[in-house]
Amino acid sequence: MSSFATKTGHALAKILGIRLEHPNEDATENGLRGESIIIQSSDSFIEGAPTTSQWLHDQIPTRQQVGEFAKSLFPFLSWIGHYNLQWFAGDVVAGITIGAVVVPQGMAYALLAKLEPQFGLYSSFMGVIIYWIFGTSKDISIGPVAVLSTVVGSVVDSVTSSPYTEDLPPHVIASALSVIAGCIVLGIGLLRCGWIVDFISITSLSAFMTGSAMTIASSQLPALMGLTGFSNRDSAYLVIINTLKHLPETKLDAAMGLTALFFLYLIRFALTSAAERFPAHRRSIFFMNTMRTVFVILLYTMISWLVNMHRRERPLFHVLGNVPKGKTNLNTNQCEYSWLIVCMEGFRNAAVPKLSSNVVSQFGSHLPATVIVMLVEHIAISKSFGRVNNYSIDPSQEMVAIGMTNILGPFLGAYPSTGSFSRTAIQSKAGVRTPAAGLVTGIIVLLATYLLTAVFFYIPSATLAAVIIHAVGDLITPPITIYQFWRVSPIEVFVFFIGVFVSVFAQIEDGLYATVAISAAIFIYRNLKARGRFLGKVRVHSVLGDHVIGEDHNTVHGEYGTFDGTSDAFARNVFLPLDHGDGSNPEVELESPYPGMFIYRFSEGFNYPNANFSLDYLTEFIYSQTRRSSPERFERAGDRPWSNPGPRNSARTRRDLAVDERPTLKAIILDWSSVNNVDITSVQRLIDVRDQFDRYAYPDVVDWHMANINNPWTKRALIAAGFGIPKKTQDGLNHRWKSIFSVAEIGGKDSAAALADVAANESGLQAGQSRMSIVDEEMGPASDSEEDSPKPGDEKAEGAAKQRRRGAVVHGLNRPLFHVDLTSATQCAIANVEAREELRAASASPS
Repeated sequence: MSSFATKTGHALAKILGIRLEHPNEDATENGLRGESIIIQSSDSFIEGAPTTSQWLHDQIPTRQQVGEFAKSLFPFLSWIGHYNLQWFAGDVVAGITIGAVVVPQGMAYALLAKLEPQFGLYSSFMGVIIYWIFGTSKDISIGPVAVLSTVVGSVVDSVTSSPYTEDLPPHVIASALSVIAGCIVLGIGLLRCGWIVDFISITSLSAFMTGSAMTIASSQLPALMGLTGFSNRDSAYLVIINTLKHLPETKLDAAMGLTALFFLYLIRFALTSAAERFPAHRRSIFFMNTMRTVFVILLYTMISWLVNMHRRERPLFHVLGNVPKGKTNLNTNQCEYSWLIVCMEGFRNAAVPKLSSNVVSQFGSHLPATVIVMLVEHIAISKSFGRVNNYSIDPSQEMVAIGMTNILGPFLGAYPSTGSFSRTAIQSKAGVRTPAAGLVTGIIVLLATYLLTAVFFYIPSATLAAVIIHAVGDLITPPITIYQFWRVSPIEVFVFFIGVFVSVFAQIEDGLYATVAISAAIFIYRNLKARGRFLGKVRVHSVLGDHVIGEDHNTVHGEYGTFDGTSDAFARNVFLPLDHGDGSNPEVELESPYPGMFIYRFSEGFNYPNANFSLDYLTEFIYSQTRRSSPERFERAGDRPWSNPGPRNSARTRRDLAVDERPTLKAIILDWSSVNNVDITSVQRLIDVRDQFDRYAYPDVVDWHMANINNPWTKRALIAAGFGIPKKTQDGLNHRWKSIFSVAEIGGKDSAAALADVAANESGLQAGQSRMSIVDEEMGPASDSEEDSPKPGDEKAEGAAKQRRRGAVVHGLNRPLFHVDLTSATQCAIANVEAREELRAASASPS
């Protein structure tokens, strides 16, 4: 097949007039197949470029990969077979705890979504029942959350205010939104594109959560104070202003709301202090603390019942009202299984979601915010708790779980839901062991839906508002975290405050969009204006205390400062920015590896956005540090290009040019360690700069050495652009190229390097015992290895070591200008520049 494809490609190239280049042709013509390699393996290594067919082959999944993908869609299969009683006990405790918390929270958050309270119970039930099948986090608790409920409320208000959909019930709109958003999230998860959430920075997420918390808290102020006459869906600042204007109209609801809010914070403060004071009872106190919401709801419901039990039609303050428990709208004659009808009695709004085109088109503009909130909050929570509890989650599979939850949930009346931070924290601390704890939570919610609806009637609305304000208070980013942001990246603190201000003075979705857009703009600007750094060389030693060590930190090679030859032999070259922009000590003097030779390291990749800026800096710096190899000559003044008028024709200018001691440009070494991929634009720009420098260095040429190339496709692109092999000088003086390659010794424990290490360790150990006290004095020479290691002057042992020596080049012999590191690139560049200058000097001598 490959032979047929090759022949077809060659025939097509011939028809189109394309000259195919053979990768080894140039190297063979110039005699560059490693003639200067002293030690090499028996088979010379010729590095081949990656092919498109190989890339396509790698993209096609194998049968095993398809099976693994199918299995990964149901993570519960990996742990359900190991389920045990200890896990069951932890899941029951955590499930009951979350069930007690989610019931009042779910009803309260449903009010934020402009829905009746029972829809919060439906969402709480479906989230925990479905998640355990598809999820990869044991701690996460899926259900109604404050921020997403607020977004749903905005969608419901927007759609119901439209003349085309004004007759639709709010829960129908919320169900349709849940299905559409769930399908989008499910598609992203099935395509395994979980990395998409990485585009949302922590700064954007923190700003969005803080702004949302402020907006939600302000929207609950009218209910907390019993105020009416204005909308609580306006921007946060307008709601606060209107609340202050209507304060004289405060009703008895304020007593039920403010005292409940005070009790919630008082209980949390008292129990937190008690846990620190009595660590032995920390777990019991923790469970008491998590139940503070349930306690307050029950307390104020009892008060409300005592006050309003004879005033059911006209209560003294606003209460939750009827929570329907009636039968489902499905007819028993329409269903084959009677047990299904029994189970659905508490879900009177269970039905197939209506997805009319009018509804979908109306909330289309709100879909991005809904999906982003649904994803970002859940993934961020699950990742953080996975790190805390020493396990990893699969973001793509989490998207599958969220998508399935929001697709199936609306069939029982649920609205959009995702992971909750507060409930996840409680579930984690409650000792949850597996995702199956959600089944226990679902049972608790189901029982509450059937048995407690009469009690729900008397829950004060102001108390629910206090519960919401108390819950979202933890979402506000604390000042210590903002200070940490400032220490890491001050500019992102401004992004954070912009996001908060936009959320408070506009809409919470706008705050999210603003921070994402600004963060993306900063990222693009940093990449667009990224320039590399020019590096200089310096010799360094590894020093332990006052003594020089080699590769083995236990081996001492002399005291630093004596430079007795032994210690100096273990010095090595390192390359640092000439401007010390990396924070290195300015007292360290850096030098160019050779006059007219430059080492340039790309900083943040090398692609079309930053190619011009990065290479413009490269050319400007090199022009400022070098002079032309030969002066520009034009027969007539009019032949000079207008864009290059040259220096002014004055006596001072001619004198300065005559005494210009700057070197001519010899070689450029590019460090590609920070580059992963290149594109056509960046490579073409590099070709233009190469041609520009060739004209600048005429009649000589500039050698381009490439070091630390990480990606074979980057290497392929550079090869296609003509890099990797030396060019002939334009004056016809060409020296025999010195190909210096990096060779790695092979042979394992029998290699010469291994024997040398044994000998060096033993000699270093003996020297260390006599020179410094930090080496263990009780460590003696190893008897076995000492007898087998070659001794100086032992010709037989040295000969055996030479026979064992086998080497392999690290990179291909056919590209002598590609190097494994900067050291080998510098050595090769200097060797060939010196050889070229020697040849030019010899040809210029009279002899």
